[in-house]
Amino acid sequence: MNATEGIAARARLLSAAGYFDENSDEVIPSPCISVCRMSDDRSHCEGCFRTIPEIRAWAQADSAERLAIWARLAQRAGIAFPPRNDATP
Repeated sequence: MNATEGIAARARLLSAAGYFDENSDEVIPSPCISVCRMSDDRSHCEGCFRTIPEIRAWAQADSAERLAIWARLAQRAGIAFPPRNDATP
C-alpha cells in the first residue's frame, strides 16, 4: 500500500464512521497513519500529507480547522474529500 492509498483508506474509514458529517459531535481524529517521514522537499509528511504547521496546530484545532486540514491534505494527496461512500450510486 502506498502513502496515498493509506491516507485514502483512513479517510474512507473515518467518513464511514460519521466523523466528517457536519452534524457530528465526535472529535475528528488525526489523519496520522504512523508513517512519520517528511517528503524530500520537506513540504509535508509522506504518511498523512500534513505540513509541519498543520501537525503542530492539530492538538489545539477545533472541528472546523481539523476539517480544513483534512481538506488540504486530501488535495495534496490527490484524493476526494470528504470521501465518497462506495455504496452510494
